[in-house]
Amino acid sequence: MNYPNGIKKGSISTNNNKEIDYKNRGMTLEGELNDSNLYYQETEKAFIYKKPTPIKITKVDYPSRDKAVIKEAFFTIPSTTDYNGLYKGKYIDFEAKETKSKTAFSLSNIHPHQIKHLENINKNGGISFLIVRFTVLNETYLLTTNDFLQFIKEEDRKSIPHSYFKEKAYLLKDQYQPRIDYLKVVDQLIGGK
Repeated sequence: MNYPNGIKKGSISTNNNKEIDYKNRGMTLEGELNDSNLYYQETEKAFIYKKPTPIKITKVDYPSRDKAVIKEAFFTIPSTTDYNGLYKGKYIDFEAKETKSKTAFSLSNIHPHQIKHLENINKNGGISFLIVRFTVLNETYLLTTNDFLQFIKEEDRKSIPHSYFKEKAYLLKDQYQPRIDYLKVVDQLIGGK
């Protein structure tokens, strides 16, 4: 049986001689966002989807007709961001990242073409942002593209300090349904309720 916090029945030891087993305790950020987006779709609140990575398959093994196995493939073009869709008539596009660092989010995690893509969405009236989880701190933030670009423009650093997220970004608290309610912040950004 799986409980809402992701711990399986029997995974916590009650024996004092053994350590508590926390492996697979929670879902990844992507899994939680996918579940949140599914909740938004089922309640018809928003329609936001995970973008597939564009690949070209070059070699397939067919051991039997119904068991094809991809043996070789390559990325056709660099992928833009992780998620896009519609909410209240607005186009939304965002990238989701996790970091194990307690102190900063490395800019090497975001590629230049992704930054340009977020900037273009923002310039053309869409809503774009980053969702960054500091896994060790169990903190998830929504950082607007404007604040992200401002940091890149004004700072000569290779990472965004955790303090910048605390100051400029929106803390997304975990909850039951949806797990990560980032649309609550989007409402604030677009001036809606």
